[in-house]
Amino acid sequence: MNVCFKPAPAGTGVLFVRTDQPEPVRIPALLENLTKRARRTSLRNGTAAIETVEHCLAAVRGLGLDNLVIELDNAELPSGDGSSMPFVAALQEAGIRELEAERAYMRVSEPVRVSDGDAELVAWPVEGERLEIIYELDYGPQSPIGHQIHRFTLDTEGFVREIAPSRTFVTEQEAGALRAAGLGTHLTYADVLVIGRDGPIENALRYADECVRHKILDLVGDLMLAGRFVCAKIYARKSGHNLNHELVRKLNEQRVRKAFGDRLSARTELSIQHVQRMLPHRFPMLLIDRVVQVEGDRRAVGIKNVTINEPYFQGHYPRQPIMPGVLIIEGMAQLSGILLSQKLEHTGKVAVLLSLDKVKFRRPVVPGDQLVLEARTIRVKSRTGETACTASVGGELAAEAVIRFMLVDADPA
Repeated sequence: MNVCFKPAPAGTGVLFVRTDQPEPVRIPALLENLTKRARRTSLRNGTAAIETVEHCLAAVRGLGLDNLVIELDNAELPSGDGSSMPFVAALQEAGIRELEAERAYMRVSEPVRVSDGDAELVAWPVEGERLEIIYELDYGPQSPIGHQIHRFTLDTEGFVREIAPSRTFVTEQEAGALRAAGLGTHLTYADVLVIGRDGPIENALRYADECVRHKILDLVGDLMLAGRFVCAKIYARKSGHNLNHELVRKLNEQRVRKAFGDRLSARTELSIQHVQRMLPHRFPMLLIDRVVQVEGDRRAVGIKNVTINEPYFQGHYPRQPIMPGVLIIEGMAQLSGILLSQKLEHTGKVAVLLSLDKVKFRRPVVPGDQLVLEARTIRVKSRTGETACTASVGGELAAEAVIRFMLVDADPA
């Protein structure tokens, strides 16, 4: 199992790459790539997943890194000692270089609360670019882990000294249940911090309140799924990964509302009338029937219903009608244009195709198919944009491509 950290240009964000696949699979560290797992944070792109990314992402955030490519040849990042220190040590040894680009922040504009039973997370606005966390760990009087509270304001030195060395922990009862399920049977008490009635079993705490410190570590890592550095004061009580993810989701929604306001009218679906107002294309070149989902300026999903009445089927091919691949790409490009237009500074601009990369066609598209198009933003600048797109039929991938655009002023006529 190998992990390689590589520098990346401004605007890349944190990008995981599975190099053990027939072709490398790129998985940006963003909430939309989250896949449901118990007790950990995992990401997925298609059939390729990466398990337990939170300790690595916490190290990245703790060291103030926001553009990085992380290549690995396995489905799971190394667990090490259950802390962030192996990743911190490797990144510090490699050295850190500052880029000229401005860092992207997510500033909380009004209080946000998420809860699940007696577990909760509350985020408030703060001045400047601080991330302050107050975590209260309390599993009740029956738990061998006592009531713990820790307050931490993120800075690199403090993170390396106070948070990064804290390890994943389980209670003796939880460890027994995991072993009974066939998990972790190769591990010893020296490998995992197991808390019994009298404290750690055959192990020693690094801090008297190591458990609550590790919960802060997990939260710092999970917040990186926002795609930018979160600035907030956060109170956490008994929260785990699922609640952490829900907070990121709420913060993303707040950022979209603040950035776009009434222009989006909180709309996540666009009818054909809206599509026609946003795109200059018309019959026979309008290849989006409806946009069924818009997630701010990050992701859009559209529908193209393919019928035998399409004019191109007259010659492609009369006896075996197949939708031309170039038109599938055009549909992806049109959806990307809608997605890129969600940026306020691009209002009144048209996305003109500049180049294509990594184009692949996986299966034919024929009359009667419903083509589901998806576009995800890779990067957007003042005059250019780049998206990763897929087209699928019935959940089966039909085509994919990375598309680059020039953003040009629309014809005022």
